[in-house]
This record gives sequence, C-alpha cells and structure tokens, in this order.
Amino acid sequence: MPNTALRSDAPPSVGQDRPFGWRDKFGYLFGDLGNDFFFILTSSFLMVFYTDVFHISAATVGILFLIARLWDAFADMAWGRFIDTRKAASNGKFRPWIIRMSLPLVVSGALMFVSIPGMSNGFYLAWAFVTYIAWGTLYSTVNIPYGSMASVITNDPVERTTLSTWRTMGAMLAGLVIGVLGPMIVFVDNKISADRMFMAAMVFGVLALCCYLACYKLSKERVVAPEITKEKVNLSSTMKGLIKNKPLISILAASLIMLVCTMLSGTVNTYLFKDYFGNTSALSVVGLVQIAATFLAIPLAKPLVARFGKKEVASIGMLLASISYFIIFLLPEPTLMQYIIMSGIGMFGMGFMSIVSWAFVTDVIDYHEFLTELREDATVYALYSMARKIGQAIAGGIGGFAIAAVGYNSAIEKQTQETLHGIFSLGTLVPAIIYLVVFLVLMFLYPLNKQRTNQMAYDLSARRNRR
Repeated sequence: MPNTALRSDAPPSVGQDRPFGWRDKFGYLFGDLGNDFFFILTSSFLMVFYTDVFHISAATVGILFLIARLWDAFADMAWGRFIDTRKAASNGKFRPWIIRMSLPLVVSGALMFVSIPGMSNGFYLAWAFVTYIAWGTLYSTVNIPYGSMASVITNDPVERTTLSTWRTMGAMLAGLVIGVLGPMIVFVDNKISADRMFMAAMVFGVLALCCYLACYKLSKERVVAPEITKEKVNLSSTMKGLIKNKPLISILAASLIMLVCTMLSGTVNTYLFKDYFGNTSALSVVGLVQIAATFLAIPLAKPLVARFGKKEVASIGMLLASISYFIIFLLPEPTLMQYIIMSGIGMFGMGFMSIVSWAFVTDVIDYHEFLTELREDATVYALYSMARKIGQAIAGGIGGFAIAAVGYNSAIEKQTQETLHGIFSLGTLVPAIIYLVVFLVLMFLYPLNKQRTNQMAYDLSARRNRR
C-alpha cells in the first residue's frame, strides 16, 4: 500500500447522477430478500422433503448436494467471467441480469418441490437430481450480478458497510419469515406435507419475483471503471492477481469454513428439533429468537466498525458465538429453553460477521483493482461465491453423511438414544469448533485494517478520476 497519509475527506464520487441514499439501501435489501426466500427454504426443508417425501436416503441426498454445489462453483466462475466481458448497458452492467434471469430461477425452484403421486423411487431420484442442479445453476445467474453490484453502487467504505448491513437485513427478514412461518406451513402432525411444501414454494417464489423487481428499480450503479476489452481478457493474468490478493484468500478461507457450519446447521437443526427435542413447533420460536438477536446487532455494527474496524468486530463476534455453543454442548441434559437462549446469544455474536461480510467482499474487489488496475467485479465476486459453493458442497455432503452416520432411519418413529446424542453433538459441538476457527482466521490472517481500507478507497477513486 502507498505510504501517503490517510485523507480525512471522503473519496471523490465517481459517475454519479443520483446520490447514494435510502433508495439504494432498500433496493439492495430486496435483492437478498428475494434470494433467501428460496435459499433458506431449501436449506431448511429440502433434505427432509427428499428423505421423508421422496424416500431418498440421507447419504444419497448428501451425494446430490455435493455434486450440485461443486457444479455450481464452476458455474459461478464461468458466469462471472461472462458478465465481466460484456459491455455495460444504459441501465448498468449487473442490474439487467437480475431482472432477466429471475423468472427462470423461481420456476426451477418451485419444480424442486413437485411430488407426482404413483411414481417410482427411481423417478423421484432422477427428478431430484435434475431440478436441484438446474435451480443451483440458475441461482448463479442472479446471485453473481447481484453480489457484484455492491462494489459499483458506492465507493465509500463506510457506506459499503451500511450496504452490507442492509443486505444482511434482507437475509434476516427472509429467515424470519421462513423460520417462523415455514414450520407452521409445511409440517402437519410433526411430519412434512408434500402439498403444503409445494404451496410454500409457490408463495415464496412469487414474493421473490417481487423482490427482484424492487431491487432492479430502486438501486443504481455509479462506480464507472474501464471496460475489459478483448485485449485485456486473460484469465491467467487475472488468476495471478487473485492469488496475490491476500485479503481475498483469507476471507475466502473464513467464508468457506463458516458456510460449512451454516449449511450443516441448516440440515441438522430440523432433525435436532424433530427428533431430539420432539417439537418442530419450536423451530419457529428459535428462528424468531435468532433473527431478533441478529437485529439487535444491526444498530451496533456501524458505530463499532467505524471505531474499531470490520475485522475486529467480526472476529470478536465469532468468538462469542463459539463460546455460546460450547456452553450448550457442556450443559448436562440441556432443555429446549436453554438451547434457545444460548443459541440466541451465539447468533448475536455471529450477526456481526454476517452484517459486515459483504463489505469485506467489496474491499477485496477494490484490492484486486489496486493490484492489477483491472475492474473485474463479477470475476472476483464469482471466486468468492465459488468458495461459498464449495463450502455448501462440503456441508451438504457432510450433512447427509453425518445424519446417516449417527444412525438416522426415516422408517422408524423414534430414533435410538445413540442417534439422538449424535444429532445433538452435530448441532452444538461442531458449530462451536468451526466458529472458533473462523475467529482465528479473521483475527490473525485478514490484513485489511481500517486505515488501509480507507486509504485504498481514496487512492482508487483518485486514480479513476484521472483517467
């Protein structure tokens, strides 16, 4: 980084017609609200739907999740490069793709939950593979431009933290709606209903389409960088720049590890409440408590980040989450209420990482431009998303294998005591260990502190204005 003194004034604005403001914040919130209406729905209920409605073994579902996420990881990278090599339209470089691909995405998502009576087990297995992989591929075509767009809505580091906060709020709102209403809709007498599951997919699909439209209408791309011409398109040069990007490598590691835990918990928690606590209705309660805990962190995030920096706030939050889950695991015969309280404290800590995580991504995109003088937002974001998909692949595979390994059997009414203890360990001890590892990566490996981030933002903006 340059040795010039940090400027106290804000970075020069780039390519602005309408100033960054509330419309952009709400627009970006709606984008992730639309994404997560289906993403959280599938994370929470798809595996149970496959095992209990399609009667696919948990291990086979794990293989499906593993194959699909690995495929999606490469689809992300291919789509990111495709977008970066397209010329920006009059309405932006990324926004048009969100509106173009949203309908195919939602239709493919609804098809995942179609159950045709009288079909063979082989048909259901093939249907699951085709529809799930199609949905994951189409998800890339919307999510890559959406995530990349954050770096061109504003170039101010503080406002990017605000934008990341609003994105997190969108995800939390989707989690609140699905976490509270989802179990009430899809479960009947503690068992998942195929008809109600499809109804939920249709309802949340329509809501997702409305959210994508709002994202397109309310947000605006402002940061203007040189187009990547054919002469500049060189994937090997891009990869060399990415390898040198130490902030990117460390945040990729943290995200990969954290996604393993998030997806694993999403898989295991349904079984934890259905079988260990014997109360699927409590899924709504714990969902509400955890979402509320994250919302408590939202007003604290911006002032804490402004004073201490992103990485310090996020890492201490992950340490708090780790301690909370260790406490749950060590409690003798923990009650449902004890689990809800301690997991809420853990979610409060983890909320800080969730709130600033997307601001981390915009910073590493800037760092790539600082190193290479190429603005490759979609490529860098796609690499980040690729790491997340690999995390989802590992978590999806581990989730299915882990549930099978502890002896879960969908054909029996009550699981054995050994299976119940295994499910409890998967839902408490494993997250405690993983959150501790994320804390160590953020605190000791991620190099961009507050001063370096602000200086980089100013230097990049000044460089663009000289062009």
